Amino acid sequence: MTAVGICVMLNALDGFDVLAISFASPGIATEWGVDRGMLGIVLSMELIGMAVGSIVMGPIADRIGRRPTILLCLVMMATGMYLASVADSVESLSAFRFFTGLGIGGMLAAINAMAAEYANDKYRKLSVIVMATGYPIGVIVGGSIASMLLASFDWRSIFMFGSLVTLTFIPVVWFLLPESIGYLTDQQPKQALERINATLKRMGHRVVDAMPALNEGPKQGISQLFSKNLLNITLLLTAAYFFHIMTFYFILKWIPKIVVDMGFTPSLAGSVLVWANVGGAAGSIALGLLTQRFAIKRLVIGAFMGAAVMVVVFGQGQADLFQLSVIAGIAGMFTNSAIVGLYAMFAESFPTEVRAGGTGFVIGVGRGGAALGPVVAGFMFEANLGLETVAVVMAMGSLFAAIALAGLKLPSRQPA
Repeated sequence: MTAVGICVMLNALDGFDVLAISFASPGIATEWGVDRGMLGIVLSMELIGMAVGSIVMGPIADRIGRRPTILLCLVMMATGMYLASVADSVESLSAFRFFTGLGIGGMLAAINAMAAEYANDKYRKLSVIVMATGYPIGVIVGGSIASMLLASFDWRSIFMFGSLVTLTFIPVVWFLLPESIGYLTDQQPKQALERINATLKRMGHRVVDAMPALNEGPKQGISQLFSKNLLNITLLLTAAYFFHIMTFYFILKWIPKIVVDMGFTPSLAGSVLVWANVGGAAGSIALGLLTQRFAIKRLVIGAFMGAAVMVVVFGQGQADLFQLSVIAGIAGMFTNSAIVGLYAMFAESFPTEVRAGGTGFVIGVGRGGAALGPVVAGFMFEANLGLETVAVVMAMGSLFAAIALAGLKLPSRQPA
């Protein structure tokens, strides 16, 4: 429970670090005179970094371990957030956000594998979903603090706060988060048996006398994702994630600027984004409970469809801040529950030896959609297309994701 709890907190940290630029975007646009097209690019830079980080760091986590990868990513994230707080141009801010994204992407791949490997088969999906629920919780808590900071300070305070909080997690991981038993058993690095027994004692289990036989066959690595057993899973999960994440980040990245353009203050705009993530947290918990009774594939397809509908509804415009918050909350419920459902499918679909790498590949390639979503929306706004039209176009991502996932056929028996 402690390991999964720390993974929840790390994902909460990821949530705040990713959305920090969204809370800061109105102030950046005002101070530097950034138009919507360029702002869309700035909003996407850490998402591009996350794509690269997930693809590169995921296989590293499979080779050197989940724990050292998490520590490395924390250092990168803290450094990038601090540098963003002292950026003096759009170009330098974009570079620092890209660097921060490298760490966030690697973190996502590592903690997804870590949470899955600290759960048994019965509760693996629920464990990963609980971990993923940390993301909207991080935005809720961090967003509330960001709104308070914006009431007294400028946008730079958000990144400074994020850097300090990220630094505090380094000793937490160092002292409290052991390497996953699944990784140690599969890879068997030096002192693997001693490390496994130390963890088993902390968990209240009996120690083991010997390690299982190590598979001495050739290591396929990332190429295993394109083997006969996994090709269908890899391609369709990647497509579903790519299309839906476009819709997901359109909502999360553009809500503050859209609400400010409606005449509300930046701090109030931040509160609407917070409510979107309150809905996201509620949706995640609900989906996690439903997975104990219903097939996760059907639940995620249903969430995709609900997300498409609610993004269109959001685009109709609302009369006041209360209505905006309610609609954003319901949209967040569907968009985020679909994301956490996909994370659970990643953990269930990929075997231990490529779990972090497989998750990293799907997230990394899929994050191309995450980066594309805010940019496409930004240029549509720049072309004077209204919110209603932009929302309809961006909602199509979730619809395409549902179609991709409908074609997914999981093998009757997953690779061991």
